[in-house]
Amino acid sequence: MISVKFLMSSPEILSLSWGQMKVQGSSKTYKDCKVWPGGSRAWDWRETGTEHSPGVQPADVEEVVQHGVQTLVIGRGMNKALKVLPSTVQYLEQHGINVQILQTEQAVREYNSLAAQGSPIRRKQRILL
Repeated sequence: MISVKFLMSSPEILSLSWGQMKVQGSSKTYKDCKVWPGGSRAWDWRETGTEHSPGVQPADVEEVVQHGVQTLVIGRGMNKALKVLPSTVQYLEQHGINVQILQTEQAVREYNSLAAQGSPIRRKQRILL
């Protein structure tokens, strides 16, 4: 049996500017968002109590892990102010997920490159105002 989620393409990040990101297939403009094959949604840091430091925690990536893809690109913000906890990287690696942690503009370029290749990727994006 082949899961449908692996057959869906990852939406392209159409535009990025300070505090705003547009994702293919969504009419919304995101400040922060999570993107995965077949969808995207706003990422509200208050859901898990995330702050720039100590940063992205395992609870922040659980949702995208459930989409069953192989690579997660984490944007650290335009000025790389958002940190990523070592326990988050360990959590992802334990689930067999390749992790790339980049400055936001670099993360968007890498994400779009992987998406264009048809890689089943997930992306969590943080854009600082």
